[in-house]
Amino acid sequence: MSSAWGLLRLRQQLEKGLPLVPRPYQALGERTGLSEQEVMNAITQWQNDGLIKRFGLVVKHRTLGYTANAMVVWDVPDEQVKALGQTLAGVPFITLCYQRPRQLPDWPYNLFCMIHGTDRTRVLAQLDSLIADQNLQHIQHAVLFSNKTYRQRGGCYASHD
Repeated sequence: MSSAWGLLRLRQQLEKGLPLVPRPYQALGERTGLSEQEVMNAITQWQNDGLIKRFGLVVKHRTLGYTANAMVVWDVPDEQVKALGQTLAGVPFITLCYQRPRQLPDWPYNLFCMIHGTDRTRVLAQLDSLIADQNLQHIQHAVLFSNKTYRQRGGCYASHD
């Protein structure tokens, strides 16, 4: 049975990210006094309980040279947004795609997709090919290139009082 202290230490360790080793859950177990299986069980339980909403990778894309990053926002008819979102999410150069509610009257867009690139000209060419390939000429959109990097980090799971 997992100890309360071990679970607290695990939450603190998860805030730092997974160790970049072949068996990250085993390494977390060694750091927290839990077994590898207890770590995996705790993470699964926390996901099921909603404590951990997303479990994934934070990529610091600017560090990797991706400085021409465009959020493309689309005003998609509501009955088409799910299907188009699934299609766009499958395009190799689209790194993120999700639906958000419109904020009328000022913001009519309900589908957002991200194209990370090293050159604005290439990103715009990719967008042009996407529009042509998917026959999206009739869908209003805007291209928003980022000019600032905000702090990127994982979730907070433990109190830091």
